[in-house]
Formats: sequence, C-alpha cells, structure tokens
Amino acid sequence: MEALEDAGVTAVQNYPTLKLLGENVMIGFVDTGINYSNPIFFDAEGKTRIVGIWDQTIQTGMSPEGLEYGSAYTEEEINRALRAENPLDIVPSEDLHGHGTFLASVAAGGADLEQQFLGAAPAASIAVVKLKEAKKYLKDFYAIREDALCYQENDIMLGIKYAESFVQLFERPVVICLGLGTNQGDHAGSSALSRYLSSLAVRRSRAAIVCGGNEGNASHHYHGMLSSQTPEGTARDVEIRVSEGCIGFWLELWGALPDAFNLSIRTPGGENIPELRLGLQQSVTYSFIYEKSRVTIDSALVEENSGEELILVRIQDPTPGIWTFHVSASGSLYNGNFHMWLPITEFLSTPVYFLNPDPDMTLTEPSMAPEVLSVSTYNAENNSFYAESGRGFGRTGQIRPDLSAPGVNISTIDGRRTGSSMAAAITAGAVAQFFQWSVIEGNNRLAESREIRSYFIRGAVRTQGLNYPNREWGYGRLNLEETFNALLRV
Repeated sequence: MEALEDAGVTAVQNYPTLKLLGENVMIGFVDTGINYSNPIFFDAEGKTRIVGIWDQTIQTGMSPEGLEYGSAYTEEEINRALRAENPLDIVPSEDLHGHGTFLASVAAGGADLEQQFLGAAPAASIAVVKLKEAKKYLKDFYAIREDALCYQENDIMLGIKYAESFVQLFERPVVICLGLGTNQGDHAGSSALSRYLSSLAVRRSRAAIVCGGNEGNASHHYHGMLSSQTPEGTARDVEIRVSEGCIGFWLELWGALPDAFNLSIRTPGGENIPELRLGLQQSVTYSFIYEKSRVTIDSALVEENSGEELILVRIQDPTPGIWTFHVSASGSLYNGNFHMWLPITEFLSTPVYFLNPDPDMTLTEPSMAPEVLSVSTYNAENNSFYAESGRGFGRTGQIRPDLSAPGVNISTIDGRRTGSSMAAAITAGAVAQFFQWSVIEGNNRLAESREIRSYFIRGAVRTQGLNYPNREWGYGRLNLEETFNALLRV
C-alpha cells in the first residue's frame, strides 16, 4: 500500500469529491492468464468483474470472433463457473505461473481486509489473455532455455486486439497493460508490435502501458562509436563473457544510417571467422576445427521495419570464455554509432554478458513505441531508482521512459513482488482512475494515451538537482494526486 500512496493513487481513491476506483473502465492483461476464482476479482454482489478470458492454450472451446485458435470465455460463463462445484469444468483456464494474476491484483484487485490489500482501480472491469508459449522450433532457433516463458509477437498482437475489442467509445475506455519485454528489435519503436500499440494508443478511449524491463544491470547492451578522429579508429573489439554450460545465445548489432558495418569473430580457443563483408541480405554458417560451436550470421543492410542495418549472430554450443567481436566500418564513416544487445536474462541458460557494457538504452521493447506510456521502476520506500530497471533513451534519441513508477516489494494477492511489470500495473490502475474522471465523468471525453501521458508528465514529482527528462526517471515519479493538483493550477 505504501507504493500506491507514493504514486498518489490512494489519495485519489479516498478524496471525497473524486472517489476514483476505475468504475466503467476496463483493464486488459496480455500475460499468463488469471486465477478468476479469487474473490478480489468479484464485484460487491459476488459476481466476476472479468468481462472475458481468451485462453490461447486451450483448443476445445469456441475461439473469439475473427480469431481462429484458443478458447474464449464470457462473463456469463465465468459467473456460471463460480457457482459450480468445480469451476474448471466450465471455464478450464488457469494461471499456473501467477504473473498475470499478480498484475491484475495490483492494477485492479478488490479489497482483501485480512491481507490489508487493495488494488489501484478496484472497481475496474478486467479482460484477460492467456498467451500460448512460443513454438519449440523458434525457441531452439534463438537458443532460449527450455523452461523460459517465451511468447510470439503475433500472439501478443492478437491478444491486444482481443482486449481492445471490449472498448465502448465514451462509455468503457480500455487500458492495455503489457508486463512483457524483449531485447530483440531496434530499440527505437519500429517493430510490428510497437507500431501496432502506437496505432491503438492514439484512438479515443484507449491507452497502452508498457513496462521498461529489468535489464539495466544485466550487462546486455553495448554502445560503440567508430571514428577516424579517435584513438580507437575505424574498428572496435567487443568482448563477451560466456559461462560454462551455455546452450547458445544470439546477438543483434544495429548500425545507424548512413554507415555500414562489417563483423569478424574470434572464439575463446583462438579460431577466427574472417571479416564478413555483408551484402543486402545473406546468411552464412561457420563451424570450427577444435571447437564444437556453430555460428550463423544473418545480415540485412536494410531491415524491413526500421530501414537500418541489422546483423544477427546466433551461436550454438558456445565454447565458454571470452568471445571477441571485431566491428569495423565498411567504407566512409559518418557518425559511426552502433549498438549491440544480448537476450534478456530470463532467456539465457547461463550468464552471458559484455565485459564493457553500457547500462543506458536498456529499456526492453516495445517500451520505445512512440505513443504508449512507458515506465521505469523505483523503490517507493526510499525513492531510490531500482538498479535492475531498464533505462533510456531510445536508440535514435526518443525520450523514454515517460515516467518512473513504484515496482519494488509491491503487495500482490500472493505476497510481495518486484519488477518493472509491477510498475506497469500500478500505472495502468492510475490510468483507469484518470479515464473514469476524464471520459466516464465527462471532464475530457476525447482522452486517449497521448493526452493522458501529457497529464501525467505535468503531475510527475521531480527531484531538485536532477535534469529532466533523464534516462532513469523520464519526466519524474508517477503521482496521480499531483496530476489533479496540476490541473487545478491551470
């Protein structure tokens, strides 16, 4: 509850002339599902506040209209299940991992007096998507560890489409809460998912909240600059430490226009892949004499979403030790900037990290999407920035994150949790509260994600002595009460 108080959520819940609890606003969670039988998701009459569940993993029921897989369960079916002796006989969807339930409880959970718990928008309606896990061949392709939760971009996009379908213009706004992220992508908001989220967020009565990830302290980002005017010159050696037992990993190198880059690789055993002069689009695989590692390099001089150069390196059965990636310029240099990212921590079987990392630009995708509300994470107990939190800005200078929200030791329905997804959940609840005031109560019926972001930035709490926006805090700490105070001063 300390986190909700620090974010100004509790004050707005209790203020006599506001009493904002998220009524007639819906929050959509695209995650691991929900334990729908928990009473914190009931209304005052004991009925569910969940308007629909789309379980992509169950193929025995009716799929949602326009979507050809999974099983959709309506509010009526969920209520019928709650009255049954065995609810799972009617609605067999479960959250076996718990992450989606944690998010929903923080953003929209009702009161639990015994646990002294209350969510940010306890009267909000809820829509849930339980994502199916990525296909095995894709996890094998990217050497993602077997027990890691990993989802495909197309399934996430369709899940967002399902949740957004519950919007009723001016009558039931929809807040999409996305507590997922990846290090894949250009980190500039050009991916298909980023563009889809942005197209949704600019529509009336919609908002999209995206977490910034927990990669700030993982040593998974490297920033290099080549120049004929610097001691390093027109080439740079980038070293990566690979631990024992690693089944594999991938690496993305993104170059900035108009430069082009070449790559050569040296293994820990001293074997070399010669400098590869990459064409428009090609794929080359290498094996070694004394090492069992296998390296595949895929290049695209013009990547289809961003238009910039992408080099993707996949290494299977990497020899433990120091791998050296020699990055050089192809032709004349203009700005010489390049960035490299390794997978997020959860996808790696053992530690793999840069020896000279850059902690900035570690926000995960799709938090760089241009029109969403992107949040980093801080500790509300002492107002310190969470060391693991992703940091901005975007690769091409986008101001991200927009705000920082509490995400450390957050009370959920099942104990305390820490991470950027908790910060996103609190922010989603605050947005639902603001939607109630603006759209439902008629104070600004045309509100959407961009306008809410501007309101929240105006009310953000900024620490004296820091420059804003900055890479950690964005424009400051989320505070919904101060947002209303800022409106009062206008």
